[in-house]
Amino acid sequence: MKIEQIYTGCIAQAAYYLESNGEAAIFDPLREVQPYIDKANAGQAQIKYIFETHFHADFVSGHLDLARKTGAQIVYGPTAAPKFDAVIATDNQEFKIGDCTVKAIHTPGHTMESTCYLIIDEHDVPQGIITGDTLFIGDVGRPDLAQEMATELTQEKLASELYDSLRNKIMVLPDALTVYPSHGAGSACGKNMSKETTDTLGNQKKTNYALRADMSREEFIAELLDGLGAPPAYFPQNVAMNIEGYESLDAIIGKSMTALTPKQFKALAGDTDAIILDVRHENDFVKSHIPGSIFIGIDGNFAPWVGALVMNVSQPLLIVTPPGREQETITRLSRVGFDHVLGYLEGGLHAWAAAGMETDAMESIGPEDFASGVSPESIVVDARKPGEFSAEHVPGAINIALDSVNNELGSIPQQPFYLHCAGGYRSVIMGSILKSRGIHHFTNVEQGISGIRKTGVRLSNFVCPSESKQ
Repeated sequence: MKIEQIYTGCIAQAAYYLESNGEAAIFDPLREVQPYIDKANAGQAQIKYIFETHFHADFVSGHLDLARKTGAQIVYGPTAAPKFDAVIATDNQEFKIGDCTVKAIHTPGHTMESTCYLIIDEHDVPQGIITGDTLFIGDVGRPDLAQEMATELTQEKLASELYDSLRNKIMVLPDALTVYPSHGAGSACGKNMSKETTDTLGNQKKTNYALRADMSREEFIAELLDGLGAPPAYFPQNVAMNIEGYESLDAIIGKSMTALTPKQFKALAGDTDAIILDVRHENDFVKSHIPGSIFIGIDGNFAPWVGALVMNVSQPLLIVTPPGREQETITRLSRVGFDHVLGYLEGGLHAWAAAGMETDAMESIGPEDFASGVSPESIVVDARKPGEFSAEHVPGAINIALDSVNNELGSIPQQPFYLHCAGGYRSVIMGSILKSRGIHHFTNVEQGISGIRKTGVRLSNFVCPSESKQ
């Protein structure tokens, strides 16, 4: 028996490949399924089952495409009601994969259908547990996502269900079990996940705040809900796609890989409500870009930021990419359900400029110039998360977190201001959104707080309520 974690850092997601004696199973697959098929072929194994821990909110699963291509059965836990053929497991139902066994353990709380899968080897010894979004390393799943699909559920009720699931179903298992969660640090499905992506259950019992043995139900609910922000707007849309089905990724790529000349690109932008999404490096965008385009760089946390800021997965998109990365961009957009790419700018921005089309730029300075120009009268907007801002910030700065910018445009200063983030990525995203809304009176600070810190500018770690817009 072998089990392998397949981790995708840009969306902080872990799928799993289990193989035993010529049979294989995939747990929580991404939408691009060929790598799983290739892995099974390399091991001369047949994919028998596709296990889903729940209806995912932060990405579109590859269960349907993988089932179509392999003939494998899709398995969900109790209470799941997908709109396609699937095995709905009962609590403690067992499935054979070669010589090993997978036991479904119903663990409602993150969602009501959430199910963990206990992996038992050929000697009948439990080796690991795939926990989905029920148990992370250092955290547990947020209990508010299912409210969008069932109005009778409250986050308090779900948190209470999760308390029981953890204590009655998970914590009673052997300490030596390896915990295999579906997400790591950076995912919005929890609030304080570790950068580690596996651990023993025994160590999690010692270190995970939610697994304290002396924790009452009331304490658990209070701690779990404390500081829990609103989920990204695209989450319920991804849940709906995972329940109802979606178009094949092969078809999406086929219709989206449409090369457009600058003239065609400009015409489509004018004739449709498409957003121009520029995924090049932030330094390239700052120097030159199509007026009104939105920057979200493909080499950052690309797909989650698209989901959080574009929000509507039905939004048509026109993309500007680095040369040769058009299909990668389309694929990564599809991971979070953005299937409506109308085409890409053939030849990139170089072709656009060569055709005599108008370009824009973002005023931007290095941290040294910021240090020499900033004064107590300067207005500084910090695009980082409130927790980052609280830890360290430029004195007097205003905190408007990037993920809230669409709702906080009224808080943008009317006077010229500096704009920065942690390292230079998020501030350019925010700057592009501001410019697309006609707000141009700001100067981006390259390298963000990490560069500012090196200049010797005095930083503060005290938050005055009047300074922070969260």
